[in-house]
Amino acid sequence: MAMDLERMLQMIKDRQWALVDIDWDAPGAELIEPELHAKLKPFLSDLMWIENVGARGFAAMAKKAPNPTLKTIYEYFHAEEQKHANAELALMRRWGMLDGDEIPSPNVNVQLVINWLDKYSDDMSLSMLGTVIPMLEVALDGALIKFITDEVKDPVAQEVFKKINSDESRHLAVDYEVMDLLGQAKVRKLITEFVGAWASPSLMMGVLSYIPLLNKMRDNIVAMGVDEEKLYGAMRKYQAVGERSAFARRLPMFQLVSLHGRLVVNRDFVPYHAVADGLVKLTGKIPFGLVHRTPTWSQELTYEPAA
Repeated sequence: MAMDLERMLQMIKDRQWALVDIDWDAPGAELIEPELHAKLKPFLSDLMWIENVGARGFAAMAKKAPNPTLKTIYEYFHAEEQKHANAELALMRRWGMLDGDEIPSPNVNVQLVINWLDKYSDDMSLSMLGTVIPMLEVALDGALIKFITDEVKDPVAQEVFKKINSDESRHLAVDYEVMDLLGQAKVRKLITEFVGAWASPSLMMGVLSYIPLLNKMRDNIVAMGVDEEKLYGAMRKYQAVGERSAFARRLPMFQLVSLHGRLVVNRDFVPYHAVADGLVKLTGKIPFGLVHRTPTWSQELTYEPAA
């Protein structure tokens, strides 16, 4: 049964929350173990910036939405991803990880994706963005946020990520509904859009940023002492849920993203991981100052508990 987008929009409006709703001074910050505390800052810094990647993706998708209701939904999702980033920044502030008004920097791989999105996402088709963004949300938000909720005992963090998870579940529900809608187009249109997208050199630049990002996040998860299967399980979910729809399966980009996901989770497929891990090492040698650029769409980052 097709989703009632008007009903979904009303649900999104009804379930809005704000940083001011959270008691950031409540007890529990002391429950973070010293060893975990030392690892959480770079981990949360990357997660915060990945939220901004999602926000930028939804902003671009809003411009391409086929109807006003979906456009409004994407605008809410854009704002929610920014709110998630601010909430994660506020947690870092609560745990004493920030120096004054510091806004931490992402790792090089996240920064490269940010730079690419900032420059090219508005030129991407909805079918392209609408199949890639869900994978990022499932694989990165899903796996990383699940780790936080499993490992961090601070009740404020638990409250924050419960709210974030609730938002993300609606994001993914709409993501899969849109893939279903996109897949109902005529085969000729689907193929023309797919071929046209891959004819653009900018897409290959995006791919060369996206591939090492996933492997880098796998490395980060392992460094935190987490089984990489948590990330792989989240990535398998992308294909499993998408294939429930006969229409989503018709999207060439969905099939390609699913294939890539299978390569990522198959550690026995040495050729792919040799290339991907090689790209991680190569990008790791890039001086951060050479690629660092704070995009205009992240200027609202703040740990302040605004409404």
